Formats: sequence, C-alpha cells, structure tokens
Amino acid sequence: MPDEITAAGFEAAAGTGDWRALARGASALFRTRAPGQGGALLERVRVLADAADHHPDVDLRPGGVVVRVQSHDLHGLSERDVALAREVSAAAADLGLAADPAGLQEVELTVDAADREQVMPFWGAVLGHTRTDEDLLDPHRRWPGLWFQAMEEPRPLRGRLHLDVFVPDDVRQARVDAALAAGGRVTTEEFVPHWWTLADAEGNEADVIAWEGFEEDLPDGLLTPAEFRAAGGVEDWRVLQGASVYYATGGFDAGVELVARAARVAEEAGVPLFADLRRSGVTLRVGPPEDGWIGPARLGVAQRAQAVARDLGLRAEPAVLRDVQLTFDALDVDAVRRFWAAALGYLERGTTDLYDPLLRGPSVFLQQMAEPRAQRNRVHVDVMVPADVADARVAAAVAAGGTVVRDTEAPFWRTVADPEGNEVDIAVIPGRAERWAGEPDG
Repeated sequence: MPDEITAAGFEAAAGTGDWRALARGASALFRTRAPGQGGALLERVRVLADAADHHPDVDLRPGGVVVRVQSHDLHGLSERDVALAREVSAAAADLGLAADPAGLQEVELTVDAADREQVMPFWGAVLGHTRTDEDLLDPHRRWPGLWFQAMEEPRPLRGRLHLDVFVPDDVRQARVDAALAAGGRVTTEEFVPHWWTLADAEGNEADVIAWEGFEEDLPDGLLTPAEFRAAGGVEDWRVLQGASVYYATGGFDAGVELVARAARVAEEAGVPLFADLRRSGVTLRVGPPEDGWIGPARLGVAQRAQAVARDLGLRAEPAVLRDVQLTFDALDVDAVRRFWAAALGYLERGTTDLYDPLLRGPSVFLQQMAEPRAQRNRVHVDVMVPADVADARVAAAVAAGGTVVRDTEAPFWRTVADPEGNEVDIAVIPGRAERWAGEPDG
C-alpha cells in the first residue's frame, strides 16, 4: 500500500511526539487530572475517527487515556495513522492533557518450540487467540500475542514459567475441551474443578482457572463471586480478576456511548473503572488491580453499567472474557519479584503478586518452590518499550538483580535474566524495518 510507513518513519513524522511505536501500532498515553477529562477526550477521538473512517483502540483508565493507532489492513502503520495521531494530540492539548510516553509499553510472549505447527493450535484454543502468519494474536487486541521460536535442541524438563488463563465459570469446560481437542493434555487433576493444568504437546503448561466456586474468607463488606452474581442486575458480568463484562457494539460510536456513560456512573460513585474500547466491542472491569475485590459501591456501578448497556440495546458475550497471568516458580520470591517489578514497570500487590498500573498487560504471580529442581527456560517475556526508555529499563532490571545475558541485537532488544534464570527481552520497535532492509534508520 502506498501509505505504509515504518515505526521509525511514524515517530519521525511531524506532530507525533506524544506517540511511541510498540508491538502493535503506535500509542499515546494522556494523563487526566479531573473527572470527565477522559470522557471529553474520548468524544473528541470519536469525532476525529468517524471523520477519517479510521478507528483507534482506546483504553480509558482512572487517571489516563491510552489511544493506539494501527492500520489493520496492513498489520502495521500508515500515513492514516500519522494523520489521526496528530489530530488526537491536538485535541488532547486543547483539553489541557499532557502526554506521558514513558508510561507506555506492551507485553508479548515467546514460546520456544520444536514443532510450531503442533503446539500453536493448543495455545490458540487456551487463550482464545487467532493465527496471523507466525503469531497468535488476541482478536480483541487486549492480551499478549504469542510468537513461536524454533528450538535448536530439545529441552524436556518442566518449565519455570506457565500461564494462568482466567475465564468465566460457565465457559471454562468448553475452553478446556477445545484445548484438549487441539492437542493438549491434562497434567494433573489435583485442583479440578477450580482449575485445570494443561500442557501442549511439548510440555509447556497453562492453568485454565475460574474464581467462581472458590471458598473465600473475605473482610466484612466485600462480596464473594457467588454473592456478587446473586445480587441481581449483573447477569452480564463475570468474576475473573475483578468483575468484567464484554459487550459487542457493532461499531465505534455505540462503544463510545457505552464507555462515556459507564465512566460517568463510576466517577459519580468514586469507583475505578477500566474500559477497553475496540471498534467491535467494549470490555468493562470494576475492582482495582491492587486488590480486585468487589464491595457494594463496585456492585452498584456494575449494575448501573449493565442497565446502560441494555438501554443501548447491546449484547453481552461472556465467552470473550479472559484475564492472563504469568506465574513464575521461584525459590527466592522476594528477589524474583523485585526484578520483575523493575523489568516490567509493575507495582506490587501483597508479597507474591505484581500488576500493570494501567491494567493493560498480564498480571504476575510468584509461586514459592519448596526445594530446588531442574527446570527449563522455554517461554520468555518480551516487553516492548519506547526507544527513549529502553536504556533506563535495562539499567533498572540490572539494579534489581538481573543479568544481561544477550545484547548482540541492541538497541532492538536485550535479554535480561532474573536471579533464577527467567528471561525477558527488553525491546524497541523503531528502526527494525530499516535494519532488516539494510537501510539507515529514520
């Protein structure tokens, strides 16, 4: 296509200083300081996107709005994205909103595989992802994509890292059945029916989990998943890490209307609301990432948001919902947690958990090992960060106990290992296309 542009070309274009090219397109984070500012920017984005017939992804968060542009017909960036980015930046500036490029990042995952074609169907079924060339991507553009890298030699031991995929209780069995039909196997039934531990044909594991049905001992005033669902007026919602709902909107304008009205409801109640707006649908979540639990105020917001959606004639699709968590086995949980907090820019929750402050990436859980055991490293994390942040992120990861184990492809990526050998690639996108084409950057 004649309007295609590289990531470096996008960032070099006039008027894109607020934006950074990451794994999937280019994004800008505009910080908000007062109720209503996020909704005001969202409405400006709607007008601009409709006029251009080019619709971005928008994540509305307490304290900020992330806008991501990408030309999906190209699986990349184009001059259309440059034009829309300039207009969105101008709208944000007119509203007095400042950009915070350093707060941007995207997390992806890489699986080493001897036979990619054999294991990809399993991971597509477990995660609900679809295949695009050599990748598995979330069709709703919310959760990490998976890329499969050929192994040079077998590594048969049990992995240090596995995925937890939280799904609604009423779709969990179907998700497990699909994964088994795609070549997976159950490795233990010890925790069924709360979760199934499954493995692909090469032994990489995933737990398919649902919170509903667990016995929870919660402080007074907080609702168990069963109590939340029994309260009425939340039939569309499901309890994952917090309570979530997905509505198919059929178009961007209906999604903007739902998000804007739900945000006003949440602001009136003083409740954090996390909204992911895509052209085809909207995901809403109540329950902040630092605890995830639901009290009466959050229940009230969920009830009122459902009423808004139904007033708009929207249909809930619970099967779309899932949350993704990375679980690391660790002997020294504190040391490993400090490293991953620094490497991912995450915040701590309790003594074993980490979370993305914008709730755009997978959460992290550190699982205590009882004793040392021989393990393999066959799944690693890729975190795409702005090019002007990468050096500082690597330095922070090293200061937190990490070791740079590969830097031959710097600055495009550097591989850093935590104190127990789990790896992360801290990576940047701009300049790669020019490098691979043998052209100068820029």
